[in-house]
Amino acid sequence: MNQKLLEYDRELFARELETFIPRTVFDAHAHIYNISHFKGDIPKCCSGGPNSVGCLEIERELAALMPRRNISGLFFGFPAVGLDFEAANLFTADEAHHDPRSRAHMLVHPSMDPEQVRETVRSDGFVGLKCYHLWSSEQPTLNASIPSFLTEEHVRVAHEEGLSITLHIVRDRSIDDASNQSVIRRYAERYPRARFILAHAARGFNSYHASLGMGSLKGLRNVWCDTSAVTESGALEVAIRTLGVDRLLYGSDFPVSHERGRCVTIGDSFMWLSAENARFDSGFRTVKPTLVGIEALRALKLACWNLRLGDSEVEAIFYGNAASLFSLY
Repeated sequence: MNQKLLEYDRELFARELETFIPRTVFDAHAHIYNISHFKGDIPKCCSGGPNSVGCLEIERELAALMPRRNISGLFFGFPAVGLDFEAANLFTADEAHHDPRSRAHMLVHPSMDPEQVRETVRSDGFVGLKCYHLWSSEQPTLNASIPSFLTEEHVRVAHEEGLSITLHIVRDRSIDDASNQSVIRRYAERYPRARFILAHAARGFNSYHASLGMGSLKGLRNVWCDTSAVTESGALEVAIRTLGVDRLLYGSDFPVSHERGRCVTIGDSFMWLSAENARFDSGFRTVKPTLVGIEALRALKLACWNLRLGDSEVEAIFYGNAASLFSLY
């Protein structure tokens, strides 16, 4: 969280987003963390800020990004190698209790005993689970199969307890990967009371992969996508067209939202552009990059515009769909 809003960012928001974003917002993908819980390297986007970032700090940061909004969210820890799971989950549960409008997901390692997961969910008030490829035993983890970091036993617990699962799929072609498609469909059909939230529009950082693969999710009424850190409109458009506007949830991916840059489709992959790998001042023209969170909101606006969504449908993406999913009413 080492990037602060500049006057340029505020001007861009006022010009392009002020009239688009509803007054009430539920952020369905935001990370809270305490630096002491990282036993290995501290993730880059968690450095340079406070040592402890809870839900109130996130709501304050998001309120600066989206001023004059009433913001709450779904919070979970930040995935990292060597993370102290017990401490991170306890911190998350305690933080979520400070705001009755917000909810929390429990970080789950594939080696966790399913009954321990069930007991912790019940005792600490979690509404779901958050898995991540970094904890897979398959190497490299960016090519990991879903069951290697989201076990069927954990999905069964989610089904029996009526939990949601935030799932960040990987592999080179993301949702256009046959293995990912097969596992998601098998899990969703076998465990209908588990609700799957596919992070980053089914990891739609490459719009073509999303366009080619999203159709594999048709008919699965316990599958949602979130918008977190998707900075091109194509994946968001195809998610709405394929799953329905009632299956898309706004998410910021805080603290990634406060990095400066964006992700772009390049060839058969994608690339994150930042000051570390791109020359924004080339001598020919100076480019002023804004925050990822603002770029993602612009992409969502363009998707809604292209699909001619009405105000009530936009409000559903920002709040209503999450309100139904997490019983916020």
